[in-house]
Amino acid sequence: MLHIIKTTISQDRVIQCVNAALDRKAKDLVILKVKEISSFTDFFIICSGTSDRQVKAIADHVAKKLKTAGILPLGIEGENGGNWILMDYGDVVIHIFYEPTREFYDIERLWSNVPTMAIGDDITEISSLTDEMHHPE
Repeated sequence: MLHIIKTTISQDRVIQCVNAALDRKAKDLVILKVKEISSFTDFFIICSGTSDRQVKAIADHVAKKLKTAGILPLGIEGENGGNWILMDYGDVVIHIFYEPTREFYDIERLWSNVPTMAIGDDITEISSLTDEMHHPE
C-alpha cells in the first residue's frame, strides 16, 4: 500500500528552502514552526555558513532555486555584509548566519517553545517534515 503524506504549501516551501541551503552545505540547520505564536510567518529556517562568502552563496542559491520554481521573496536583508542574511518568503523566513554572529544573537532561544526539526550536517536532502517535527519538552 502506498502511503502519501499530504503537505501544505508552506511545508513544501520549507522543504525547497532547506534543500537549496543544504546544496550549499549550510550547517546547523533548524526549522522552527512558529505558526501558532506568530502573526507574520509560519516557519523559520535558521542555518549557518562558515564564512561570509558561504553565507552569501547559500542565500544566492536559495533565491535562485525558488525563483526557478516561480517563488520570489517579499524582501531580502543583509546581502552586502554576509553576517546575517534574512530572506522573507511570507510563510517562510530564512535566517542565514555567519557562525559567530548566530552564536551572538542566539535567536533560537527566543523561540525555544515551538516545534522544531534539526537537520544533521550529514543530511543532504529532506523530503518531509511532518513526522520529524517535535515539540520541546
